[in-house]
Formats: sequence, C-alpha cells, structure tokens
Amino acid sequence: MQHFIVQVAHEQHLHYADIICNEMELSAKARGTGIAKRTPEYIRLKMLEGKAVIALTKQGNWAGFCYIETWSHGNYVANSGLIVSPAFRKSGLATEIKKKIFELSKSKYPDAKIFGLTTGLAVMKINSELGYEPVTYSELTQDEAFWKGCQSCINHEILMSKDRKNCLCTAMLYDPVEKDKPKWFNFADKKKIMERLIRIKQSVFIKKIKLKLQTLLF
Repeated sequence: MQHFIVQVAHEQHLHYADIICNEMELSAKARGTGIAKRTPEYIRLKMLEGKAVIALTKQGNWAGFCYIETWSHGNYVANSGLIVSPAFRKSGLATEIKKKIFELSKSKYPDAKIFGLTTGLAVMKINSELGYEPVTYSELTQDEAFWKGCQSCINHEILMSKDRKNCLCTAMLYDPVEKDKPKWFNFADKKKIMERLIRIKQSVFIKKIKLKLQTLLF
C-alpha cells in the first residue's frame, strides 16, 4: 500500500506548480467538465501564502494538491483545485488531502463558511463526511471575483443562462455557526425534548388524579 506525505505546501514545493496546473487541465478535459483555470504563478502564490496542501510520495514524487481561496472579505472560503495524480487515484489520497485542507481552512478562517462547487460524486461524498451540506447557489458568496473564475469553465454559458442560480456543479457548504450550535438549538431535537416533557407532566398529572380519587373513594 502506497503511503503519502500530506502537508501544508511551502517554498520548497514551488517547482511542482507546472505539473499541478497541467494535470488540472488534463483532468478537466478527460471528465468533460470545466474548472477555473489557474496559472503556475497563481499556484506558487498559494504555496507561499501557506494556503495550499500538497501530497508527495516518500520518494518525493508529486501525488496531489489542493488550495484555499477566500471571498467576501474572508467570510467565505473555498477549497479549490483538488487534483490527484492519475497514478494514485482510488487510493484514498483525495480524502486525505480534503481533510488536511479542510482543517487548514478552519484554522486560518475559523468563522468563515467553507464551500465548494463540484460535479464529482467522490468529492461530494468526502464533503458530506466532513460536514458539508448541499445548498442553493444563493447561499454561496456573491463576490463577483469568484464568479468571474467560472468564465474559463466549459459550462459557463449554462451558468449565465440560469442567472447564476444553478449549473451542472453541486454547491456544498460547511457553516461553522450551524455546526457549533448546541443540540438544544436544533428544532427537531428541541421538539422531541418538549414532547417528552409533556408526556412526563401528563403522567405525573394522571397519577395525582388517580391518587386523589382513591382518597375520596376510600
């Protein structure tokens, strides 16, 4: 079984930027879907900012990558550009990378909503396990800079024809405020607790009535 080193990318990894960008483009073409195209310079910037995660084999070969983008003054965070080298797909590496970038995002932006757009079922499954939930596009950032990034996607015309309300990608969101709420904030749970309390009160009331009747009769 192949073991990987999954870590926050830094200056030492800058030379991997070209191969990462090339693989992103090839992968998008193979799937017949589009992703916002990024340049090697942009990928290097993310590494230098400490906003990227890279996976390497123990021999030092590139295996996978993902990076963080921020929108709406840091209120929204996207884990973008997830890519795994073809040689290491279906190895569980994508999950490892997603978990690492997710934890990095929460560490850097603890109050931000973390979201993603994807057409991949595998990514949707990973996101669900991390606590993301499917949402409408209206719940995502409305930052024009984010939506401008979709212009290089082959599905951009579909997105615009639907006034940016829908497309082939599924929108998923992790909201730390909702996740961190105590259980009593959950309406369904609160309703169950209230129903139980009502049943207990009814039971106590019935017992008191029975006891009073017994006293009157005897």
